[in-house]
Amino acid sequence: MERLDPRARSDIYGSRINRAPYPWRVRLVPYASIMTASLLPVLLIADTMPMLPSLGFLVLLAWRMVRPGLMPLWAGAPLGAFDDLVSGLPFGCAIFLWSLAMIAIELIETRFPWRGFWQDWFAASVFAVIYWLATLLFSGASITPEMVGVAAPQALIAVLLYPIITRMVAGLDRFRLARARKLD
Repeated sequence: MERLDPRARSDIYGSRINRAPYPWRVRLVPYASIMTASLLPVLLIADTMPMLPSLGFLVLLAWRMVRPGLMPLWAGAPLGAFDDLVSGLPFGCAIFLWSLAMIAIELIETRFPWRGFWQDWFAASVFAVIYWLATLLFSGASITPEMVGVAAPQALIAVLLYPIITRMVAGLDRFRLARARKLD
């Protein structure tokens, strides 16, 4: 059996010791991903309404459920303000709804700290459907069965997209916490 030179062993493992993630990446990635997701539905707009649900809200829910203590409760207000500016809803709608969602998730987190994926998916689905209904009400449009029927695919897409968005957020979280490489 061949023995490894001690200097080579320290080189193999020494490059991974005492490395920390970049501080800007740790702080910036969650907020930048939420703001980017808020911009995406603007790209796909049908005649009168967007075809996609509020992806920014879904990414906010995913970050909050994947990393519970990462964002403070008040983070829903400025992120909601950004979403209000790009989504076309009345200003204050997303601020109010995102802040309420952050508070509700915090209450769920303190009440049920042992949640799993299925409970998170159910809770996010309930939040997404409530958010969808509330934005229909706050938009000022008359709520008719035809309008609900046309807008209902947004709610269904939000429920079905949540696991995919959670997986993407988990990948972004790994990127966020990746260690900086040693520059020799």
